[in-house]
Amino acid sequence: MPIAFLMDQHAPRAITVGLRLRGVEVLTAYEDEASELEDVDLLNRASELGWVLFTRDDDLLAEATKRQRAGIPFCGIVYAHQLRVSIGRCVEDLELIAKAGEPGNLMNQVIFLPFGT
Repeated sequence: MPIAFLMDQHAPRAITVGLRLRGVEVLTAYEDEASELEDVDLLNRASELGWVLFTRDDDLLAEATKRQRAGIPFCGIVYAHQLRVSIGRCVEDLELIAKAGEPGNLMNQVIFLPFGT
């Protein structure tokens, strides 16, 4: 089963569109009516869906660290800095994660993009 992504409200639409064109299952926080949720609740929502959260929000890194230290499970986060990772590179790396991984591979993990730098 491929990995699916919940895209937080900071994810550019172009990344979502690019992933969909490549056959990756994505849902935006806006489409899920979750765009106004606090970071904690958004990460909970992704875990309820069994999906990995994609974000460009530094605050979610702190929440992930807190959960890792406390042993609170979550389905994973993929993070890309807004200024250091291009949209095209995000699409390529997220497609690779989605198609090569299994949902359980990212459990309680934070993956930083881009790969190979």
